[in-house]
Amino acid sequence: MRNLTKNIGKANFQRDIVLVDKNDIKRVLICRPNGRLGNLLLITPLVQEVTEIFPNCKVDLFVKGTLAPIIFENYENIDKVIDLPKKPFKNLLKYFNVWISIKRRKYDIAINVDQNSSSGRLAVQFSNAKYKFFGDSDGETQIVKSDYDHIAKYPVYNFRNYLTKLGLPKSNKIIAPLDLKLSLSEFAEGKKTLNRVTNNSRRTICLFTYATGTKCLPEIWWEDFYKAIKKEYADYNIIEVLPIENVSQIAFQAPSFYSKDIREIGALIANTDIFIGADSGMMHLASSVQTPTVGLFSVSELKKYEPYDNCSIGVNIIKRSKKDYFKILNKILNNGKLKIYSKAV
Repeated sequence: MRNLTKNIGKANFQRDIVLVDKNDIKRVLICRPNGRLGNLLLITPLVQEVTEIFPNCKVDLFVKGTLAPIIFENYENIDKVIDLPKKPFKNLLKYFNVWISIKRRKYDIAINVDQNSSSGRLAVQFSNAKYKFFGDSDGETQIVKSDYDHIAKYPVYNFRNYLTKLGLPKSNKIIAPLDLKLSLSEFAEGKKTLNRVTNNSRRTICLFTYATGTKCLPEIWWEDFYKAIKKEYADYNIIEVLPIENVSQIAFQAPSFYSKDIREIGALIANTDIFIGADSGMMHLASSVQTPTVGLFSVSELKKYEPYDNCSIGVNIIKRSKKDYFKILNKILNNGKLKIYSKAV
C-alpha cells in the first residue's frame, strides 16, 4: 500500500496558487490515521503551529480509534474528529462513511502529517481542499535543522516549507512542546490524587516501568534501578504509574496509581517533579504535561522519539552507566520544575 501511494501528490506542485490572505483559511484537515496514544500526542505541536498561523481556522482531525477527542478536549480550534475504526473489515459501513465525510466537507488546507502514511496521503488527495500538503520534505531543512529527525518536529518543518511556496514568510520559531492542555481544575485534582498516593508533601519521582514489545526493559533491570534510586533519593517519594495491563516490573514495591483515564493520569504526572520511563505513549504523556521526562531507550531511535523541552532528555541505557543516570537526574531535580503548569486552560 505504501508503494502504491508514495507518489501521490508528488507529480506537480500547485505553482499557480498563492495564498493571498491567511484569514481566508477557515477550515483545515489534519490527517494522522493512527490510534496510538504517543502518535496522537506527537501531532500536538503541528496542531499548535497550524492554529497559531491561522487563528481563525477550525481544524478537523482524521485519525484512528477513540483517543483523539480525549487528547484534544481543550483545543478550542478542533471542530470535528473523524475516526477510522480500528478494525475496518469488521466495520465496513463506518469505514466507508469516514471517507465519504472527508469528500463531502470543504477544506481550505488538507495536511498529511507523516509522508509515509498511505491512508494520510489518500485522505489529502481525496479531500476537496484547495491547498493540499502531502507531508513531503524538501531535503534542505533536513540538513540544516539538527532536530529535524524528531517525529513531532519534522511535520512542522515540512509544513513551514510548504507555506513558503504559497508565499508566506519563513518561520524560525522554536517548535512548540507536546501539550495535553490540562485545565486548571484537572491540574488541581491531579495534586489531590498525588497527595492520596503519597500521603505527604515531599517531592515526587514518578516511574513507569512498562512498555510494549522489545521496548519493555526486563524486571531485573528495573529491580536494580529501583533499589539504586530508592537509596540515592531517600528523601523523595517514588511512585509508579501502572499501565492499562496493571502490571509492574518492580513487583508493585512502590506506591502505585492505576487509571484508564488518560487525562487523570496526565494530571497526576503533572504534579510530580520528574518522570522516568521507557519509550512509550506514557512517556509522551508525561512530556505533554510539562513534567521533566527521562526517556529510557534500548531499541527505539532516540533522535526520533526522545522527549524534549523543560529539561527532558532521552537516555540510551546501553551506552550509559548508573552513575550517568544519577548525574542526569540530579541536574534535573536541582533545577527544579522550570515551568509552573502555565499552559493550563
